[in-house]
Amino acid sequence: MKPIFLATLMLLCRVAFAQKNADLIIVNGKIATMVKPGEFHQSVAIKNGIILATGNSKNILADYKNDNTKVVDAGGKTVVPGINDSHIHIIREGLNYNSELRWDGVKSLKRAMEMLKEQAARTPPGIWVKVVGGWNEYQFEEKRQPTLTEINEAVPDKPVFISYLYGKAFLNKKGIEVLKYDGLTHYEGSLVELDGEGNPTGMLFAKETPKAIYTTLGLTTKLSHEERLNSTLQFYRELNRFGITSAADAAGGGQNYPADYMVALELAKEGKLNIRTSYFLFAQQKGQELSDYEKWVKIARPNKNDHMLMANGYSTEGAGENLIATAADFENFLEPRTILSDEMEADLEPVIRLLVQNRWPFRLHATYGESIERMLSVFEKVNKEVPFDGLRWFFDHAETITDDQLMRLKALGGGVAVQFRMYFQGELYDKLYGKTERQLPPVKKMLAMGIPVGMGTDATRISTYNPWMAFHWLLTGKTIGGMQFWPKEQVLDRFAAMRIYTSGSAWFTGEEKFKGKIAKGMYADMTILSADYFSVPVDAVRDIESLLTIVNGRIVYAAGEYKSLDVPAPVVIPEWSPVKYFGGYQNKN
Repeated sequence: MKPIFLATLMLLCRVAFAQKNADLIIVNGKIATMVKPGEFHQSVAIKNGIILATGNSKNILADYKNDNTKVVDAGGKTVVPGINDSHIHIIREGLNYNSELRWDGVKSLKRAMEMLKEQAARTPPGIWVKVVGGWNEYQFEEKRQPTLTEINEAVPDKPVFISYLYGKAFLNKKGIEVLKYDGLTHYEGSLVELDGEGNPTGMLFAKETPKAIYTTLGLTTKLSHEERLNSTLQFYRELNRFGITSAADAAGGGQNYPADYMVALELAKEGKLNIRTSYFLFAQQKGQELSDYEKWVKIARPNKNDHMLMANGYSTEGAGENLIATAADFENFLEPRTILSDEMEADLEPVIRLLVQNRWPFRLHATYGESIERMLSVFEKVNKEVPFDGLRWFFDHAETITDDQLMRLKALGGGVAVQFRMYFQGELYDKLYGKTERQLPPVKKMLAMGIPVGMGTDATRISTYNPWMAFHWLLTGKTIGGMQFWPKEQVLDRFAAMRIYTSGSAWFTGEEKFKGKIAKGMYADMTILSADYFSVPVDAVRDIESLLTIVNGRIVYAAGEYKSLDVPAPVVIPEWSPVKYFGGYQNKN
């Protein structure tokens, strides 16, 4: 045999052997590559957390399977890229999840109150029973909220706190007693309602700010460090249940850096977090914001990964979602729009200049066009002195942003992270401002203009974390109660909705080249769905869950026929935790 032929043969053998190196192969699937509409493959091969190839099952097995390759038969089921929530309070909720009773998905007020009573019966003395967001009255058959009388009758002997959107909260009599609230209790920008005798009724209302609601929440039961570690693992797993593989944490009120990030950091350094998490830093003290960011740009490095076992597994991303107190564009559709302080521009400008100079990405909470107008003027002023020059920045929410403002945003290279808050608040907006004749926020307009758009839930204090409810909103334009909020002709098609929830969201953390498609070289994050998202009746989209969730090429959640492949979370603690008895999202009640 000629030497050149031998050399060629040996090279071909080495290439063939090298190909047969997949850790995991999914076969017989309807795999939505999301590279282009209507493109589906049968099989995908994965190695070291990266997608090697897609194609038909026969060829992928022949080219990439070896004796150690795990093969999963999708059985014709739909496989999509991992869902990426571009705005969720995942770190904060991880610290609290095990202490909360979730009404997400509960179909009747009767059942919600039964759950409240059942939980109170097993809750030890001195421990608060809490329902913190994720529900509204329009999801209930009764189409109403509970009354204070009903709450007090259900739980007379344990303190209860129930929050409703950003607008109000309920305290039972025992809760008022434990807090020692009286006629003199006062929170700036909020209302502690009093009865005819000058005593608190138990109702807390946000007016200019939700300070009464969230300061009170901060006075309720906190989990221990060990419980918070467990709680974070439970919440991450709950998100895996719905196919979520990536999340951008938008920080939030009461979430202090670095103290409140230590639990997630500890788990990340142990390689235990099953969702790629990018987090933003939110200054908490009015008047100290600039000094906080001056400190943080020196000690926190964007894109420094602290996860031991996964690329981009846990890392600082930038600043926001609120940058300064005077730019807090608080939305509460029980009340008229809050007008921002006259000091806003003077406070915001040095913070933006600092972030741009240090090339720190930033996000800014902005609900109303009136606020966005003033914020854009600050950005444009800074850009003339210190060019943004491709720095990644974006607005969160932007429900009433105008066409002119979109043009200015695009000129500065910005994006818009959209949340489905109107799914929960559309009826309230309609009552306050009247029927809208345009899409709020204008998602289709933004996409047509080529503006980056990502999708998220803003869970958990307003809306649920279940992304399939958000998909239902994108596809129908309806609220959770069934009201047609968007004009029907402005809803998204299924490919567009999936795209903004995968590769669209990846833009907001600078990962669009690695996430959001099932294609060669992309991160191996994907999920086998319980139903075919692309063909089921649109209302059935709400019921979709994951049967198998893969993050970084590793199975992190499995259910149904794949249950034997599951790696369950540890047993829920503390023993009285509502999660131990009810779980999280209630898809059967």
